[in-house]
Amino acid sequence: MDKLKIRGGCTLEGEIRVSGAKNAALPILCAALLTERTLSLTNVPRLMDVRTMTKLLAQMGVEVSAKDDRVELRAAKLTNPEAPYEMVKTMRASVLVLGPLLARAGRARVSLPGGCAIGSRPVDQHLKGLQAMGATIAVEHGYMEARAERLRGARIVMDMVTVTGTENLMLAATLADGTTLIENAAREPEVVDLAHCLAAMGAKIEGAGSDAIRVEGVRALRGAEYRVMPDRIETGTYLAAVAATGGKVKLRDAAPATLDVTLEKLREAGATIRAGDNHIEIEADGRPHSVSVRTAPYPGFATDMQAQFMALAAIGDGTAVITETIFENRFMHALELQRLGAEIAIQGNSAVVSGVPRLQGATVMATDLRASAGLVIAGLIADGETVVDRIYHLDRGYEALETKLGALGARIERLK
Repeated sequence: MDKLKIRGGCTLEGEIRVSGAKNAALPILCAALLTERTLSLTNVPRLMDVRTMTKLLAQMGVEVSAKDDRVELRAAKLTNPEAPYEMVKTMRASVLVLGPLLARAGRARVSLPGGCAIGSRPVDQHLKGLQAMGATIAVEHGYMEARAERLRGARIVMDMVTVTGTENLMLAATLADGTTLIENAAREPEVVDLAHCLAAMGAKIEGAGSDAIRVEGVRALRGAEYRVMPDRIETGTYLAAVAATGGKVKLRDAAPATLDVTLEKLREAGATIRAGDNHIEIEADGRPHSVSVRTAPYPGFATDMQAQFMALAAIGDGTAVITETIFENRFMHALELQRLGAEIAIQGNSAVVSGVPRLQGATVMATDLRASAGLVIAGLIADGETVVDRIYHLDRGYEALETKLGALGARIERLK
């Protein structure tokens, strides 16, 4: 199992490119199930989760061709509308095949999903919405067995804001008979990116980016060429790393407009940030200020940036309170940060972080994708050597992380 070895104490300097967004690419890949024509995607990140999704689609009968950041998919025939447990257990986003399979093939057999161990993320909102659209769904032996002669438009009020739930229902509604209204919809930029891709394929969608999305079903979708948006969480992770270590870095191919709250919090921490249309420059010097954050659905502070800001707060000047409102089990990285000398007290769904001047290197274990990124940032600022174990989590969501950080001057290497 691979590990990362980091020697801390270096400032970060230079320029790197932001990869395409994992959380946009995965639902967009599933959009290929909705048409028999070719969907050509660019700026697709080369990640374990993307490889898992393309393998899953291929075993359903989708022709997949991938080279560099380009992926072409053609679902002329769906020979096996099933997502088996073996392929779903490592990646929760696999549930996104359920809606498009029902819409196009009229049936689907999808394993209940797995993914990061960060708390309960039920799929009941997906099932409730699809049932409102006329699907018959039974959960048997760990699988969702779904059928629908043809989905029909419906008004769906989500009990809670769910990104994958919104995306699954939006995918399904594109081929439904009539108009679907999704209320209390997720507003994330990745939902908007999926809507833009579906529109390029001929779907009729209004309201993406608001809490009410209207989809008028069409008889068929066409192929399209589409470029996946930049990854705002990868961007935020590198920005937080520079704020922690100090230095001056430019991130190319970024999407600053999707990062308003993150950029505001980094400025509070003392970083100087200049943003253009598609790039961000950050400069930081000295110990960061402690910054409190409270996670919330977009446009609030992203839960996927919480671990990185906890690492930043660990050496902050003052005390920060980090409150997690999305997932109930997302402070496991706090225990690992304590191994590096961080002073963190967990109080319910809040972590009180009393900043210390320095962290000390140690061996730590990654517990989920974003926790891994927080531990890497902590390793970059710790005295001595830090080893981050179980980095297969990192490989699910960060393309060539050690290569990019190395290009900025970090002393980081992968141990096979």
